[in-house]
Parts: sequence; C-alpha cells; structure tokens
Amino acid sequence: MERKNINRGFKKLRVWQDGVSLYVLACEILSNFPFELKKVAANGIDAAHSISRNISEGYCRRSLKEYLNFLNIALGSCGELHSCYVSCRSAQQITEEDCERLDKLHYRVENQLLKLIESLQKKQISKQWEDKLYSE
Repeated sequence: MERKNINRGFKKLRVWQDGVSLYVLACEILSNFPFELKKVAANGIDAAHSISRNISEGYCRRSLKEYLNFLNIALGSCGELHSCYVSCRSAQQITEEDCERLDKLHYRVENQLLKLIESLQKKQISKQWEDKLYSE
C-alpha cells in the first residue's frame, strides 16, 4: 500500500529517485571491499546515501531557506562521493566499468540537483514560495 501525504512529496522528485538508485549502486560496488578498506567503502556508501536523505529532509522542512540548505548539503555529498570513486579507481580498487557506471548516474544526479537548486533560488528571488502547509 502506497501511503501518501504532503510530507512525502519528495518521492515524486526524479533527483530523489535517482539518488536512491545511486546509493544502491554504490552499495553494490563498494560493499565488497576487503576488511582493511571497509572504512573507505563505508564513507563512500554513506556519502551516496546522504544525497537522497538530505533531499528528503530539506523537502520536509517546508521552509525554502532550509530546503536550499539541505540541497546544498546533498550537493556536497555528491562531491564527496565523486572524490571517493575517482580515488578508488586511481588506486585500482574498483574497475573502470564500475567507475563509469557510478560516474554516469552520479553526473545525472548532480546535474538534477544543480537544476533544482537554481529553480528554487529563482522562486526565492521572486518570492513564489509558500512556507505553510495549508492555503487560506
């Protein structure tokens, strides 16, 4: 059963859906690291998970200023994940194919985030945002 309400609207956002897919892919690729690299893997997986978590948390805050703040945190997590898989590839800890799979999806999520932030900043400037749950 799909439970819906205004606070779960973030689930309709393509960037959130793709962020979840990015987390799943990061888990698939990084979770098989050897014991001595478990911290590296865990940090990369956490950075990937942080993207969708911050999108949803910001959305649920209902304040445009807070939403933008959380989207910028998600963007920072994008940078952290990118650094992780690029450095893991340089150290030959992941294959070129896995790096490409991560980079392709990561690039899409990153660009979606940038566009969402830009769109919301325009709403902020033009004051086209309601910070309340109800209409008068």
